[in-house]
Amino acid sequence: MPAARSASAPLSAWCCRSSARQPTQPRRRRPPSAGLKPQDARANRQSARRGASRHQEEQAIETIEVAGGKPIKLWTEGVAVEDAARRQLINTARLPFIFRHLAVMPDVHLGKGSTIGSVIPTRGAIIPAAVGVDIGCGMIATRSTLTASDLPDQLHGLSTAIECAVPHGRSLGRGKRDQGSWQNPPQRINALWAGLLPGFRRIVAKYPTLGDSNHLQHLGTLGTGNHFIEVCLDESQRVWFMLHSGSRGVGNAIGRSFIALAQADMRQHLATLPDRDLAYLEQGSSHFDDYVEAVGWAQEYARCNRSAMMASVIAAARQVIGKPFTVDAEAVNCHHNYVQKETHFGSEVFVTRKGAVSARLGELGIIPGSMGASSYIVRGLGNEQSFCSCSHGAGRLMSRNEARRRFTVADQQRATAHVECRKDREVIDEIPMAYKDIDAVMHAQRSLVEVVHTLRQVVCVKG
Repeated sequence: MPAARSASAPLSAWCCRSSARQPTQPRRRRPPSAGLKPQDARANRQSARRGASRHQEEQAIETIEVAGGKPIKLWTEGVAVEDAARRQLINTARLPFIFRHLAVMPDVHLGKGSTIGSVIPTRGAIIPAAVGVDIGCGMIATRSTLTASDLPDQLHGLSTAIECAVPHGRSLGRGKRDQGSWQNPPQRINALWAGLLPGFRRIVAKYPTLGDSNHLQHLGTLGTGNHFIEVCLDESQRVWFMLHSGSRGVGNAIGRSFIALAQADMRQHLATLPDRDLAYLEQGSSHFDDYVEAVGWAQEYARCNRSAMMASVIAAARQVIGKPFTVDAEAVNCHHNYVQKETHFGSEVFVTRKGAVSARLGELGIIPGSMGASSYIVRGLGNEQSFCSCSHGAGRLMSRNEARRRFTVADQQRATAHVECRKDREVIDEIPMAYKDIDAVMHAQRSLVEVVHTLRQVVCVKG
């Protein structure tokens, strides 16, 4: 892999503050501004309130009453929900510390322990496996002053420049360097890590094995699987840059460590749980407090990881695109696998969003479609019944193995003919047909968000 290119823009323009935030301290955000002029903010909030009231009156939701547990509310009108996912949701709803009800998004599908596309409010406990091992996984997107006509006729050069600028994928084998990590991190990454390091040292002091994880080497890198970088066009032919990633190796290590600790703490009670991955940490225990600290740090790492990559992507684009351009001062940068403390229905609770995005009134979020389908910049309608949440994407329709069995490279080439992207056997599991119809998913959550911008990809770099 060619040497990574350093960004010409200062990292501070793209990165969150590097001090770690804990989920017990919700982030106070300035009014979202992507694609909006500051003087329009008040009108935007008023419009969101009117839209919230209108849409929430129009849409009915399915409710499952669970014997011995809390109800489950599903925003899945017109979208299939697999039986295994329903059973998994019922298992979670029967846990004794669930608050009021579970909220289920239209991209729902079977997950490990807890269901992807679910919002799990709890009091007195957190389920580490519900947060998962890609702690803080999420999206970042920003709009540029470029239009479609400013892009080169052949997009391969832009795609290659992005691939060179951002380490991605993974290469294994004796004597091989992992192409998805830094061998010698650039100075700007070292500087960013220096801000995260004090919090990491506090965690490692209690859990030394976490010090052996990939942390500095993965900061500013994409990863594998469904992680991606895209160049998109909106409805006005404006160019956007967007990417999807999380807390990489260090978040994975933190997640796995505390999942194992939760299971060990509940060793005598695992037999009574419907799934060992529903093992939880009780508030007041030392492992609970340590997890809150560690997961908060990993979520901040993930946010900064995305910001660092965005700086690299923009710098790469400037090397290829001849026309000077700027980008919005604030990017939309949101998690969709995380936990934090919030207030709902007058009570302070821990809200775990496992494949879901915060959608408070007026808050901007990102809902990506599959490779080759539309993606959306959305504005939250503040629907309290959903714990102010929306989906995190289209949601898988089938497993990766099933997609590889069912589809061919020719199918992938046809489905992504309009996108400059990989079209080989290694990415068949990400073929658009392996995902739910994003239009149906968006219609099913019309009481949760309204669409601000509709994006279509022209370049997609996969991990």
